[in-house]
Amino acid sequence: MSGLRADIEFRRPDFTLRAEFEVAPGEVLAVLGPNGAGKSTLLSVLAGQLVPHRGRVELDGASWLDTDRGINVPTHRRGVGLLAQNALLFPNLTALENVAFGPRAAGVRKAEAREIAVHWLSEVDVSGLAARKPGRLSGGQAQRVALARALAANPQLLLLDEPLAALDVDAAPAMRGLLHQVLRRQEKPTVLVTHDVLDAVVLADQLLVLLDGCVVEQGPTREVLARPKEAFTARVAGLNLVPGVAAADGISFGDGAISGRLVEALEQGESAAAVFAPSAVAVHRERPNGSPRNAIPVRLAALEPRGDVVRVRGVARNCSLAADVTPAAVADLRLTPDDEVWFVVKAAEVAIHPTSGGSSGA
Repeated sequence: MSGLRADIEFRRPDFTLRAEFEVAPGEVLAVLGPNGAGKSTLLSVLAGQLVPHRGRVELDGASWLDTDRGINVPTHRRGVGLLAQNALLFPNLTALENVAFGPRAAGVRKAEAREIAVHWLSEVDVSGLAARKPGRLSGGQAQRVALARALAANPQLLLLDEPLAALDVDAAPAMRGLLHQVLRRQEKPTVLVTHDVLDAVVLADQLLVLLDGCVVEQGPTREVLARPKEAFTARVAGLNLVPGVAAADGISFGDGAISGRLVEALEQGESAAAVFAPSAVAVHRERPNGSPRNAIPVRLAALEPRGDVVRVRGVARNCSLAADVTPAAVADLRLTPDDEVWFVVKAAEVAIHPTSGGSSGA
């Protein structure tokens, strides 16, 4: 197939990474895992910064790496664009000059490189900052310029290394929304390393979970998070993520609806997800009336003690959901598996996100 194909085995004395995967053109693969799982090592191999003990990396049928055949294309010839946690802009150059650097390094004439830079600064909505140097940019502004710089070089493969990790709580949602808009227009494959399940839900078509250097889960984002096989995946999938399509003030979900706060503008009918924490959910035997709350009919699947609370897991229209309630509430409601109950959550506690590849429940 065209796109990215990789089969890698990288060894250190105390660690071995083994991973095999494909990323189709225009597709985003999220790599999720705890610290030390091998996520950054994987990106470094793809970028050509590390050579594995054994492996193959191909893009659109061209070999970048083949240890059996002695092929190892250097980093500067791979056509890789990288957006890391920190913007890493050249401090002595303006935003415009930073973005124009990639095209200029590739031999593009100065005037044309400037036009390319102007275009991408506009695409990431920072045209007004073109003359500023990095020292006069906020963290979110600098990361937007860094994204423009990565895209201006017309990369054959885009690598995103925890691009939202260094941003504050106000800048991260805006940057996530921008990435969603940009990535869904890309025709090249993208690999996103993240520790945040929300990044995977909003941005990624496919999900690969790494633990101790091994791929433990892999597949469409929605499917992996809806039916996690590993405790780590279940833990990071702790948010309730309800798939649907954008409606007037939330999403349509089967024959029902969930209302909430729009994180970014959505067109009706666009793929979207309602996201809310298990702690925001109340459990009722009967549907409550007379209150502007979301009420979702659920069949209980399991009750899991978690310290001071009990995580009540259920299924609604093939979507897994969770609620954290007190042991007293479980006793008062006499909850047992297979009971039919209502999960109730206030609209103010629900965030409505666009989705790229899909979403799931907790």
